[in-house]
Amino acid sequence: MVSDVFPASRNAALARLAQFIPGAGQNYAFGRNTDMGPEQPSAVSKLSPYLRYRMITEQEVVQAVLEQHSLTAAEKFIQEILWRTYWKGWLEMRPSVWTQFQKECDRQRDSFPNARAIRNAEAGQTGIEGFDDWARELVETGYLHNHARMWFASIWIFTLRLPWALGADFFLRHLVDADAASNTLSWRWVAGLQTGGKTYLATTDNIARYTGGRFAPKGLATVAVIPPDLTVVNQRPVPFAAQLDREKPALLLVTPDDMNPESLFGTRAEIKAAVVAADPATLWGDNARVFVASASRDAAERVSTAFQCPTDILNTLNVETLITQAKEAGAEQIITPYAPVGSVAELLAEFAPRLEQEGIPMIQIRRRWDEKFWPHATKGFFPFKEKIPKILSDMSS
Repeated sequence: MVSDVFPASRNAALARLAQFIPGAGQNYAFGRNTDMGPEQPSAVSKLSPYLRYRMITEQEVVQAVLEQHSLTAAEKFIQEILWRTYWKGWLEMRPSVWTQFQKECDRQRDSFPNARAIRNAEAGQTGIEGFDDWARELVETGYLHNHARMWFASIWIFTLRLPWALGADFFLRHLVDADAASNTLSWRWVAGLQTGGKTYLATTDNIARYTGGRFAPKGLATVAVIPPDLTVVNQRPVPFAAQLDREKPALLLVTPDDMNPESLFGTRAEIKAAVVAADPATLWGDNARVFVASASRDAAERVSTAFQCPTDILNTLNVETLITQAKEAGAEQIITPYAPVGSVAELLAEFAPRLEQEGIPMIQIRRRWDEKFWPHATKGFFPFKEKIPKILSDMSS
């Protein structure tokens, strides 16, 4: 169960971070690729759901690690954190990739001729050792080790020759930490579509080595045939982020994209009331919905205490409810942490015209971490990686 693996509270996230930090250096660097099984000790942090919903932030995780390790010693782990930031920045400048991915999912569901093969892969009934186990683990727990995700995606695309978009959709529907950027772009990277011609091909030897011999699947593809890609990548600058008018009374909206608003707004805003959205329409699967439902209760308690304001949980987020809540609170604006490309951003964009009609604008405030890093996600991760030390230094000064 998701709740057993990932208790959905900020305190649980902080406790897991504290437990992990001593091993964020060499232990992580040497053990991060090894997956001994879902109930076995692991070198990875398992912080991804908490980071995905920003119950803890990338900045506070990196700062906490650097209090005990040098940047050089913890380089591999910090880079892993920054991959999530990089993917979000990359997609923020190329939102058409997300839009076209959604269309490709719809097209493949309607046109792929072997629906039975898709069902067997999702049910873990292909006969491929390891792959079937990971399919069941994903559905049951909402989580897979990062290396297992790569092996799974590679086998799905190159051995089973199934549409990459439907594999990415399978992950979206079951991962507790699924987000538009990391999931979509990681699948594109494995397929050879993200970095021109660079694929990830799973091998029997690699899987056997990094699973401690648990799995050694036979018959894997030995050649990576890159699937066709109709995606047109249109690049734009990182969108302008609004400035907070701290004088205007505000209704605070908390969405699953950022459930730690107290670290963003602090005492800078005149918050009269708050709503926490646990809307399942903004999520893709039951594992994520179960986690967010519990996390929303935790967030509501923290928000109510931090801002000393009445706080409601909305199970269905709609614009008319927001308008009513804002008017009852005497709010002249709705403020919310910035929603990156994905389902929350799409929903808020739908709300904007109606809110403007009522004279209650929605102001999305972006974190300084994103402001500093996102604009550098213009190319591949390597040039982005080179900027990390200086940006971290600038942010700490």
